[in-house]
Amino acid sequence: MTAQPAAVHRPDGLAVMFRPASIAVVGASAHEGKAGHAMVRALRHFPGTLHLVNPRGGDVLGRTALRSLREASDVDLAVLVVPPDAVPGALADARDAGVRAAVVCAGGFAESGPQGARIQERVVAVAQEAGIRLLGPNTSGFMNPVDRTTANFMPAVADLAPGSVGVVAQSGGVNLALAFLLARAGVGLRLGVGLGNAVDVDFPEVLDHLARDPATTAVGLHVEGVADGPALVAALRRTTARKPVVAFKVGRSDVSEFARSHTGALTGSYAVTRAALEQAGAVVVDSLEEMVAALVALRAVRLPASERLGVGLLTGQAGPGLVVTDALGARGIALPVLTDATQRRIAELLPPLTFQRNPVDTGRPSPTFADVVGAVAGDPGVDVVGVYALDEPGALDPVAALRPVGGRVLFASGGPPDALAARRAALDAAGIPLLSGPGDLATGLAAVVTDARVRAVADAPPLAPTRSVGRTLDEHEAKALLEAYGVRTPVRYVASGRAQARAALADLVSDGGRAVVKVLDADVLHKSDVGGVHVGVRDVAGLERALDAIDAIPGAVEGTARRYLLEEQAAPGFEVIVGAVRDVAFGPVVLLGLGGVTAELAAEPVLRLAPLSVARSEEMVRALPAAVLGGFRGLPPVDVAALAGVLRAVGQVVGEHGDITELDLNPVRLTADGPVVLDAVVVAPAAAPAAVVPLGGDTCPA
Repeated sequence: MTAQPAAVHRPDGLAVMFRPASIAVVGASAHEGKAGHAMVRALRHFPGTLHLVNPRGGDVLGRTALRSLREASDVDLAVLVVPPDAVPGALADARDAGVRAAVVCAGGFAESGPQGARIQERVVAVAQEAGIRLLGPNTSGFMNPVDRTTANFMPAVADLAPGSVGVVAQSGGVNLALAFLLARAGVGLRLGVGLGNAVDVDFPEVLDHLARDPATTAVGLHVEGVADGPALVAALRRTTARKPVVAFKVGRSDVSEFARSHTGALTGSYAVTRAALEQAGAVVVDSLEEMVAALVALRAVRLPASERLGVGLLTGQAGPGLVVTDALGARGIALPVLTDATQRRIAELLPPLTFQRNPVDTGRPSPTFADVVGAVAGDPGVDVVGVYALDEPGALDPVAALRPVGGRVLFASGGPPDALAARRAALDAAGIPLLSGPGDLATGLAAVVTDARVRAVADAPPLAPTRSVGRTLDEHEAKALLEAYGVRTPVRYVASGRAQARAALADLVSDGGRAVVKVLDADVLHKSDVGGVHVGVRDVAGLERALDAIDAIPGAVEGTARRYLLEEQAAPGFEVIVGAVRDVAFGPVVLLGLGGVTAELAAEPVLRLAPLSVARSEEMVRALPAAVLGGFRGLPPVDVAALAGVLRAVGQVVGEHGDITELDLNPVRLTADGPVVLDAVVVAPAAAPAAVVPLGGDTCPA
């Protein structure tokens, strides 16, 4: 019988993994080139008790190796550097030794195929039975330079500088890449975690760990795929309430085929994940390099939540200032014109030939530079200031000039690396981030603005599905469902034959109006593509031509008559697309995109997780291009509140009906009387008839 270890005090939660008092490396090796050798070297600065385990015993880098983990009784963390089929047995030994956390570095598990997946299942079962928290498998490990605990198979991480930035990366390789990019930027690492296959420890728990850690000032998040979207979103919201998170989603070219209608073609896992991360409060960037620049900025400068912030830009050289201004503009961030009072003050300090409205060009740093910085920072429309100036000895002391506005200023410079390294230390001490050039300054400023902006909008509480529609609906049923949620649709009639269609037309055009005649068939989703939509019908001859074309559409069930939908033709207005999909990871997602003549603006659709609050739905509408919001080509401006109401209704419909996989309103016309849905598709798998929600609506007149 194996003796049980004596009770010892160990920290709770993930601290036992990331801040252990003792570590055992299982698979430690004396041979260079082996992962077990590299792991021991990576832990060379570990200040606690380090056990090396090798079944052959012997000497490993000057230490005597144990033949079994069971010989140790004081191990907090077991680092398993053994082949995949040996991991279950090593975990069983860890269980018997009282180990509470383990890192599994080997690959060859579920990512490698069915056999690896079976081994992974055994690993999970042993760990769960033993109560061992598990990082990995298939990970390079983690780095905690602050506590000199670098359980990673790259020995160079042992010499990483400690700092205050945390990293949670799905890939162990990206975890390493970010650690060294941060080091190159002069930023130390608090904790860097590579999740690997994440069979136990995953995004939410590491984010919560970093959120609670007072030594962490900012977090970088690398995402490849998401298994549990709601859990990630909830953890991000908890984290971003305390400290900034910068996220990078891999997979720009991955567009999933959600469903057959238009909304599915406009969404994909990449777009949905980015939207979800931002909605949860993260600053979403397009590269690891942008992530580093954003983290450099946000670890020192974080503004209160606000939907509108003003950026002031001050440059000692005009050209770089133009680069920053242009890059901010491309991100939708304009520089507000400084007030007349601010401009008068700056005119007293600078020669008249420089640009002084914002950005402010000093023409070259001079003794008045600090006063100009103070004037720009003091402008009532400026919340954060970006400063660019080359490192010219004797021309500018950036610490003295910028210290009075510390916490609101970002500084970028260029010059000899040694000189900038010396500047960085002094600036860091003053709480002023130093960025490497104009591009990084623009990225940092955009991150500060975005971080404040994404935290300013409150979301609605989660909505549990309570109903179902039971099957894919035809257009009439889909519109009846939407009407029950307050969405406006045209007056319409369902006709089961030509006589009913003629009666419906007579009613619709009695006051001189026109009608739209459509095929009514839940199996025909793209009606226009098959000749199933005819607009401007105003007499019987036009109706008969429309019905002839509809009757010629193939696919009707033999022995059944075609059904027709006749609607009042809507008033003019420009058109948008509103829809929703049920994402496999994040659940219901609402979409707003441009349609009709505005589609030529080629703007990306706006995606948000449902349900939508009033503030969130209005934020979606305001995310449309300014040219559309103000009135496109002479059309009236967008009624933000009215269109936001449609978005909220769509979010509620798909949230309450758990079987709807896609909802597509294409188009929604914005008329002088408000939005009106011209076409609607509701897609759901077939279910038992009892599950179907009865849908009302008009039938054709007698």
